[in-house]
Amino acid sequence: MDDIKKIIKGCLEGNRHDQELLYRRHAPKLFAICLRYTDDDDEARDILQEGFVKVFQNLGNYKHEGSFEGWIRRIVVNTALEKFRSRFSLYRVDDIDPENEPEAYPDTEDYSGLEAADLLFMIRQLPPKYRMVFNLYAIEGYSHKEISRMMNISEGTSKSNLSRARNILQKKVRLYTGIRKSLIND
Repeated sequence: MDDIKKIIKGCLEGNRHDQELLYRRHAPKLFAICLRYTDDDDEARDILQEGFVKVFQNLGNYKHEGSFEGWIRRIVVNTALEKFRSRFSLYRVDDIDPENEPEAYPDTEDYSGLEAADLLFMIRQLPPKYRMVFNLYAIEGYSHKEISRMMNISEGTSKSNLSRARNILQKKVRLYTGIRKSLIND
């Protein structure tokens, strides 16, 4: 029996040591995911905690098919989505035409010095609906069709929100790299 199966078995038997081991092994990565879905550290901790409660409640449903980390990640992302839905009213919007959305700027910038933490900070500053669609599409890999079902919006709205999120991020990155260059050159 490999290590994760042994830990899962222990968790299912109520072994506190294995539960703590599972938490400690996965919490740092999952917390980083939670941070992408909110602009508030305390809310990210709440999402992580609620996600782990669901993991432990549903551990018996894990079929040992595919990646356990992928399974647990999906629970946490769904928990973040539920938290988002409870905080923001999501009404279906079908009047946004993604064909008329402005195209993203061509990528001709020098991004040296841009750290992952800087980009995460910029993502966390996006308006909530844009941040959610950006994370689900660009980072989690969901299609616009899946996002539209998850968020109860049209595919066009999903595409539009992604386009707007990208444009906002591009402007923030340009501003950041421009300021950084001027500081270095001074």
